[in-house]
Amino acid sequence: MKRCLACNALYTSSFTDCPTCGVGPELVDGFPAYAPGLADEGEGFKSSYFLELARLEEANFWFRARNRLILWALEEYCPEFQSLLEIGCGTGYVLSGISKHFPQTTLHGSDLFSAGLGFATVRVPSAAFMQMDARQIPFKDEFDVIGLFDVLEHINDDERVLTQVHAALKPQGFMLLTVPQHAYLWSPSDEYACHVRRYAASDIHRKIKAAGFQIARSTSFVTTLLPMMMASRFLQKIKSTGEFDATAELKISPWLNSLLFQLFRAELTFIRRGFSFPLGGSRLVIAKKT
Repeated sequence: MKRCLACNALYTSSFTDCPTCGVGPELVDGFPAYAPGLADEGEGFKSSYFLELARLEEANFWFRARNRLILWALEEYCPEFQSLLEIGCGTGYVLSGISKHFPQTTLHGSDLFSAGLGFATVRVPSAAFMQMDARQIPFKDEFDVIGLFDVLEHINDDERVLTQVHAALKPQGFMLLTVPQHAYLWSPSDEYACHVRRYAASDIHRKIKAAGFQIARSTSFVTTLLPMMMASRFLQKIKSTGEFDATAELKISPWLNSLLFQLFRAELTFIRRGFSFPLGGSRLVIAKKT
């Protein structure tokens, strides 16, 4: 069901405008926009970064390995899902992987910024895209799965987002999310990326449960690279001259990129076998609506 953001009425998803009050989404850059005032100037991300991301994602070990982790989680915990919404889909890299692996699934992507949706449409022409504020999701009991992959850390009112996700999921639906971990890793990279926080496991677990979810699985990842991340963040903090390059960590040599990808694959092998890492640069949480 859709939920009208103007009058809160519920109506069938096939309707564009609310039959009760007549209000519907505007069009911004050709996409339905549910928060058009934030499409270009919202907080939490630099929309100019989308072009660089679109260029780097396909080859970089981090994005490739995280996609493998997400696809495994979908296969393991919700293999029969028929519909999925990715919040903060950016350039559509995650959705492109899901569409290839689950070709019969109905996919939706949303982002606060319309700038990334053009890239996403090219990557996943079969998906439906919209501009949306995750703090006001215009759906109720609609999706089997909702994914937020490195999104929640950009939003001040993360607890409201989790509550909105819970409402938009069908009964027994699943939420998959990844977030950066450990406050001691905070660095200029986080500031440039417009992060609000890096999470502790206890903090994200508490907020997820308070929103009405039951946690099915939670594990750190990027564990083998944690010492390298600590060294990199330390160097960023003490560096006092020169212009900060936020994409430097993504621009690595092919041999190092391949090595790091293999290390990440080894971690995934352990996760598949049921081992949950207590420490790591990021955390994956799989939670079920109750």
